[in-house]
Amino acid sequence: MQQQLLLALATATLSSAHFVLLWPPTAGFDEDTLSNGPCGGAQVAVNDSSPSVQIDRFAISIQNTHPEGEWLFRGTTDTDAPYTWTDLVPVVNTTGLGNFCLDAMSAPDDFAGKAGIIQVVDNSPDGTLYQCAPVNFVAGSNDTTGSNCRNTTGFMATWTNLQSLDGVEDGSGSMSGSMTMSNTASASDAAASSTSAGVAAAITGVGSIVGGVGLLAAVLAL
Repeated sequence: MQQQLLLALATATLSSAHFVLLWPPTAGFDEDTLSNGPCGGAQVAVNDSSPSVQIDRFAISIQNTHPEGEWLFRGTTDTDAPYTWTDLVPVVNTTGLGNFCLDAMSAPDDFAGKAGIIQVVDNSPDGTLYQCAPVNFVAGSNDTTGSNCRNTTGFMATWTNLQSLDGVEDGSGSMSGSMTMSNTASASDAAASSTSAGVAAAITGVGSIVGGVGLLAAVLAL
């Protein structure tokens, strides 16, 4: 039911919204405060009803309304600010509107068995935008395909060799280290440099990840 409500929200606000974190379900969406780090103005409450995220493999699904974006995906086991964030994959560049899904995210082994937060940051034409999801990290891998993990026709995503973005709010009132965009690296090189060593991420459906490795398989149910 919550997933259906989020999808309805994304559809209803498509003409004006920045982006909506569909899975894991966003802690809150307020278009007027999405630029407020670290979670778009939302108060994130983690409890037993928060969805389980398997650390070896899970998905992040987004409804995107910007033709271009630079995306940062981070996680933490801190449930109160200030947060200490861990990069889950290198920065991802996207072109195209609509749904996209990274279906092979992973988190550090020591996250298993702990409550935490997943943060999505979009460096968009409208500025730096934030949303967060409360989760419970668990051991295991989710490797089945689901209809909610999909990409809009023509959507494209590319890896970069960056681990962060300029001026991202970390939750303590300070900003992340300055980094500038550089040439796109191959997916294998970028993944190898991720803090989650050896992580592989995939864009599912008809979208693609470029950089020498082509389209990766889509295998995750939401």
